[in-house]
Amino acid sequence: MANHLFEHARSYLDRDLEERVAYVRASRWIGHQVAQHAHRRLEDLLSRPPSLRTQGLMLVGPYANGKTMIAERFAVEHLRRSPEQRIWMIQTREGAGLGHFYGSILQGLRAPGSDFHNVGRRAEQLDHLLATLKPGMLIFDEFHNALRGRTRDVEAIFAFLRRIGRQYDISPVLIGEVAVYDFINATSEMASRFDFFAVPRWQYGEEYLMLLDSLEAALPLRKASDLSDERLARRIFDLSEGLIGETVAIVTKAVIAAISSGAERVTKAGLDELRYVPISQRRNAALRESLL
Repeated sequence: MANHLFEHARSYLDRDLEERVAYVRASRWIGHQVAQHAHRRLEDLLSRPPSLRTQGLMLVGPYANGKTMIAERFAVEHLRRSPEQRIWMIQTREGAGLGHFYGSILQGLRAPGSDFHNVGRRAEQLDHLLATLKPGMLIFDEFHNALRGRTRDVEAIFAFLRRIGRQYDISPVLIGEVAVYDFINATSEMASRFDFFAVPRWQYGEEYLMLLDSLEAALPLRKASDLSDERLARRIFDLSEGLIGETVAIVTKAVIAAISSGAERVTKAGLDELRYVPISQRRNAALRESLL
């Protein structure tokens, strides 16, 4: 019975509807090949010998393609096996200038707030924290947010990234969209300090079909859906536009609909009933037109 499911997912078949739906909606790690390779690159960066000129890493790809989850999973796994926290995740704030950027780091380091307008005071507080905590890696999520200001502000942020390597032996990891790649590679000085790792859109092929098989095995439906069947797989791929975040969202919605309706399997008709609009078409969606 339900041999298409992983054992831990099979155990949810006997739960009530609310518990099953909550389990389906929960975030889950998908250890695909690109993610595993990214983790190896991050581990190499963290385990390097001390250096006065540390190397950083750019993790670049389109929105909704799993970059943040890759970094968060790496940070959590390291924290589980390390006696001290050496990796800190920084959510880069929207807004221009060093004040916003320093504020992002202070918040990520769980420091009390300081005067936003006094950049010097924030810099002193930040230096004290870095000297005390001794992080080995700072991961800046959505780093493209820091690149929207004036040229001199961006240059100051880049100077800070160089300084923390020289002064505190910290490797910066920059997560973001293609703008991060463009800005870093605009000068040889920054390009020489950051390696590049791409998290591209998925191509339709065997790896994508394996991803769908893994998702199906992890989500508790009583009947096999055969998500990797050509008709279903092509439909999911077209709707997702090759983005893993969109793929998971589509399959999650379809599974919840199948549980709620009692169908207990995902079908092409069920996918069509979702009326899921791909990201690239949402600006022209019928719903938007009806609001005008």
